[in-house]
Amino acid sequence: MKILLAGYNIDSDLICEFKEKSALKQDITPETISAAYARISRSPKSVDALRRDARTEVEKARKSNRNIVFEMGHSSVAEHAVFNIDVIGVSRLLTEEIEKFRLCSYTEKSQRYVLFDKDFVVPEEIAEPGLKDLFVATVGMQNDFYHHLYDQLRPYVFEQNKQLAENPANKSMLEGWAKEDARYAIALATETQLGMTINARNLELMLRRLSALPLAEAHLCSEKLYAATKDIAPSLIRYTQATDYDRFTRRNLREVCTPYAAEKESPSSQSVRLVWSTLEADRQAAAALLFTSSSMSYDDCLQEAGRMKPADAKALFKTLFRNIQAYDAVLRELENIDMLFELIMSASCFAQFKRHRMATIICQDYNPALGITIPPAVRAIGRQNEFMSMIKKTNSAYEIIRQKNPAAAPYVLTNAHRRRVLIKLNARELYHLTRLRVDQHAQWDIRDLSEKMLKQARRIMPLTLMMACGKDGFAAQRKKIFPRA
Repeated sequence: MKILLAGYNIDSDLICEFKEKSALKQDITPETISAAYARISRSPKSVDALRRDARTEVEKARKSNRNIVFEMGHSSVAEHAVFNIDVIGVSRLLTEEIEKFRLCSYTEKSQRYVLFDKDFVVPEEIAEPGLKDLFVATVGMQNDFYHHLYDQLRPYVFEQNKQLAENPANKSMLEGWAKEDARYAIALATETQLGMTINARNLELMLRRLSALPLAEAHLCSEKLYAATKDIAPSLIRYTQATDYDRFTRRNLREVCTPYAAEKESPSSQSVRLVWSTLEADRQAAAALLFTSSSMSYDDCLQEAGRMKPADAKALFKTLFRNIQAYDAVLRELENIDMLFELIMSASCFAQFKRHRMATIICQDYNPALGITIPPAVRAIGRQNEFMSMIKKTNSAYEIIRQKNPAAAPYVLTNAHRRRVLIKLNARELYHLTRLRVDQHAQWDIRDLSEKMLKQARRIMPLTLMMACGKDGFAAQRKKIFPRA
């Protein structure tokens, strides 16, 4: 056996410095990795030799990539070329579009830890029809209230956590708690930044999807992403223009669906509702465990699972979980158990929730008719009336903007505004979600949502979700299930 490091990502400034100091004429591009790996299936040479060949013949490597990726259709070859991208000065609204791409990695500037100033995007769609003054005044009012709220929340948080406040090391954490509640007042137009790791295949798809959105900011982002990468990997990034499917399908669906929804706009109701789940979920999960632990057909496994006595079924699941620790991912067999939840959540909550990208998440637009989420701490310091006054002014500006450009109107809404979300996830992913979000360190909004999801799901599949809990509750849950362990 031989394991070789083929390469790793380094800062682009170092690459430029290296090229200048070495006077290197050869292109430094991740395309050579793609080309070399593409040849593995048809060449007797070792992989490291193929990489050497590709590096010495970059144009030949690029020609090979074009043929394999675009003519033969083996797009996965482009996934071997990876980019690290700094995305700076984009709105919170646009980050939700960027972070829809599941097979990428993102780390975003957090409104929980950073006190934001008055930096925000003024969309072209709002400026052009003469609504800039209204928009700027509204977002400025929100920002002033945000800082005012933080100044009041900070001493409240320290007072409520006197023991923690005695230790100077906890100062940043406690200030963060005040920031995370104050942020409910600021707009989705607020500027932020993120670091993104993306492969060439997903980058090409992102370029097309962003350019298809009805927002000038998205188009500009697509153009700048392309400009930053096109010369590095031209053989892997070719189709960057919006397709008719991406541009028109959602718009056309809205038009077709309008008559059905004309008089049925549902007001805010249950924030968490388990709409559907795999029938006889515990039985199905038991069958999957039997399947991978035997040589039976799945039909026979399902029959055996159905014949199990309750004590035997419980013993099977206890065997599954007996050696699990808080950092272990449960077995993949539990991916056979699905759930569909309808959720109503704040933009602040969604900013965190959207990171669970292995689930299927689809959303409606932010909708003032769904009400808002006011942090309990804001009520505790008696500022809910001021908060609602700010929201009332925001909703008035939103409605004026919506009449001119519905797509751009959400920019003026706040982190407190809500949207409906439909999420389909399996039991394994629910374990991951609850480990992180049903934990005392999780932000209160998403913790409350996740606890409700788990509670409803556990009623349907108590054995499958036997050990589902937050990290902080794992030891107690383990002791409850395995008292003698």
